[in-house]
Amino acid sequence: MKVLAIILIVIVVLAILYFLMIMPRMAHKPDTACFKEWLYAHRGLHNNAGNAPENSLAAFEKAVKAGYGIELDVQLTRDNQVVVTHDFHLRRNCNVQKEVDACTYEELQQYPIFFSKERIPLLTEVLKVVDGKVPLIIELKYKEKSKICEKTDEILKQYHGAYCIESFHPQVLLWYRKHRPQVCRGQLSMNYQKEEGWRKPQYYILRHLLLNFLTKPDFIAYDCRSPHAVSLWICRHLFRCPAYAWTVKSKNQLERCRGQFDAWIFEGFRPENGRE
Repeated sequence: MKVLAIILIVIVVLAILYFLMIMPRMAHKPDTACFKEWLYAHRGLHNNAGNAPENSLAAFEKAVKAGYGIELDVQLTRDNQVVVTHDFHLRRNCNVQKEVDACTYEELQQYPIFFSKERIPLLTEVLKVVDGKVPLIIELKYKEKSKICEKTDEILKQYHGAYCIESFHPQVLLWYRKHRPQVCRGQLSMNYQKEEGWRKPQYYILRHLLLNFLTKPDFIAYDCRSPHAVSLWICRHLFRCPAYAWTVKSKNQLERCRGQFDAWIFEGFRPENGRE
């Protein structure tokens, strides 16, 4: 009986520790109502085979005109300009064997995006196009010792539209928690083992949101293919932390996600309305 009692105590203690580790921000939270129940065009309302490729001004203009929120990605150039592009490497979108942060902004303007007339834009250019008409989810692409948080925040301080930030990298959320706690921040995650085959310990930690006690996110942006992830479910239902689905790729998938998430990031089709 004594052994059983010890086992039960250990289980209870571990359960309490687990709940504390995944707990998001519970006090002094920013208002997230303006971001919920929106449909967000992933990297703009884009078509990489057309004249409005992903993360281009043309794709963002189309999303604004259609009334969709916008999800976009930012990173730094060699001359510390904040540009809007997803991949760290230019191989896929520009057919160039270079890293984004190895190029100056001026050099990037030489490379068409997916063989279109579009070029990788500055974040400042995108903000002028959006002009507060729809909410933004801004993903910060973090590299070691990067100044992406500082440089992005310098720009967004001058922006008067609704925006929130998100990242897969906990360091981004830690920076915002320390320096800009009033900004709504989200933790991106997924089932790394199932979808990517990544099995290092850090990916189990990130998959299960076990660093929330440090980063204190205001929302969780989770792969829509894993709507029943345990830590996601607990954060949403117990801690009332909004969950955003990425990336929904069909109307059928959107219908399956509706009751599991509070906002939806989509691509490859047009949902009926920008806001549900």
